[in-house]
Amino acid sequence: MAGMPPVAAQTPQPDVTAHASVDRPAVFVGDRVIYTIELTCKRGVDIVADDVSRDKLRLDGLDVIDSRVDRRTVARDQSTIYRVDYVLTTYRIDQPTLKIAPFGVRYAIRRAGQRPEDASPAGEVQVPGATIAFRSLLPDEEEPSTIRSDVLPHARRARFAALGAIGLGLVIVSVVPALLAVVAVARRARRPRLRRSARAVRHAERISLETLRQLEVETVEGRRAALTALEGLVRDHLRDVCGVPAAGLTPADVPASLTGSRTSVSADLVASVLATCELARYAPVDAMPSADACREAIEQVGQEIL
Repeated sequence: MAGMPPVAAQTPQPDVTAHASVDRPAVFVGDRVIYTIELTCKRGVDIVADDVSRDKLRLDGLDVIDSRVDRRTVARDQSTIYRVDYVLTTYRIDQPTLKIAPFGVRYAIRRAGQRPEDASPAGEVQVPGATIAFRSLLPDEEEPSTIRSDVLPHARRARFAALGAIGLGLVIVSVVPALLAVVAVARRARRPRLRRSARAVRHAERISLETLRQLEVETVEGRRAALTALEGLVRDHLRDVCGVPAAGLTPADVPASLTGSRTSVSADLVASVLATCELARYAPVDAMPSADACREAIEQVGQEIL
């Protein structure tokens, strides 16, 4: 109509917009930097998820440690926002500038009732890259400001100067009780521990053995638990009764350690039982001792070792 002002043509909104940023402008060796891209898709538009995988980044001097993808829908216009965080670091010291090259992300327009994987790509959006400085953003040629003064400090008053000697004396006085406490702890540590009586040891061993006999050994877990407890019982017996520190001995070390000890226990039998116990603890399921072998080991310990 005559007299009406012309209507300005609206710029069509792109199907996908992309933004990129880094959380820090400079890094040292081993420091981590997060490179974040944000893709905003119009309603009915979706990106090709494989295009934002960590393998698609083209890096110069950087390595990818991890990546996280977050997807959310805006209720106002039903647009979809993808946020991808790439955790990067560098292990190089010969490159003053680290770079992330721009890369393309394809997108597709979904039709009603169409699955995302069936939609064919309709275009591509370019994701901006980034440049990160190595070490520091401060110019290398800039001289640091003078932080020291050549002017001599004022002499302290005599009463303040005496406080230094008083403080040193108080420190020395406070150290003496600490030294005495350390000496007392060291003396207690050197005192031999009281050994349990032979009767108490045998009583505890009988209770432990009877408990082992009641365990269910038909399952792999049951045999593993039973033989692990049996190994501890045998090693405690070697320590408390035979006087052999067996906690760190391998089955092959047992015969030599029992030589000359105050015991008539068969060293070969002890080594065999411990080998069976270690097999139960570390061997795969198909190499586990059988239920009969587990019961036999328990009975051998009860009849010939304890």
